[in-house]
Amino acid sequence: MDWARVMAPLSGGEGDKALLGCAAALAEPFGAELACVHVPPDVADLIPWMGDGFMGGVQASAVDSIRQAAAEGAAAAQASVDACPYARKTFTTLKSPVWAGLAQQARLSDVVVFDNSAARGKGPLAEIFQQILADEQRPTVVARPGLKPGGVVAVAWDGGKEASRAVRTAIPLLEKAQAVVILSAPAAASRQFDPETLRGYLASRRVKAKIETIPEAGDPSQRLLKAAAAAGANILVSGAFGHPRLQEFIFGGTTRTFLTTEGPSLFLSH
Repeated sequence: MDWARVMAPLSGGEGDKALLGCAAALAEPFGAELACVHVPPDVADLIPWMGDGFMGGVQASAVDSIRQAAAEGAAAAQASVDACPYARKTFTTLKSPVWAGLAQQARLSDVVVFDNSAARGKGPLAEIFQQILADEQRPTVVARPGLKPGGVVAVAWDGGKEASRAVRTAIPLLEKAQAVVILSAPAAASRQFDPETLRGYLASRRVKAKIETIPEAGDPSQRLLKAAAAAGANILVSGAFGHPRLQEFIFGGTTRTFLTTEGPSLFLSH
């Protein structure tokens, strides 16, 4: 099993070049297409505000400003893509309705790559990160310095469906890893599970893994990150847990800790 298409949403901002470098590093071991997708501001977002109290001249000015920002962002994103040395890449600038086009691109990608800012609810792609991971339920990588697919990969394992989905979708990544470490905290879990079951599943796919158990009860988030760091992991695979969309930042508990705390790059699946 391999990944054939790695998608990198681009804002047209300063962070695009670093993001593309990480996405290319992820695509390279698979010879995958690097799909560079510029996500411009959408004129359609103005429509709810264009009521009776919105004067025609103001409307035109606002629409022109959005179109100009979109054009400038597209040019900047194109320049970042041109500067990326990875050969097998494509570039697309989305048209209105932007979200519909982005959802289609994500649904036909094996994994979508974001940077820390978007994952922490900051910047123009923050809401898109939440939508791609939580609503579209696409496998998502939060790229951080040191991302190296061929290094050590840790798996946060609690036997649940989110963690199981994350492991299944991360199999291509685990197959490329130099070493895989299963991290479990059974005393902190609400269910009974045996990490040996996961090790057997991975072994059937020719992925060797060792198990490290965290014995303490209580919130295991920080201890899992500490164990991942001690193992030398540069990627942590985890299920993503979310709250209702009424909240501003939908991820809570362990997922929020992983997103907001410095640590390895994350492979998340919801």
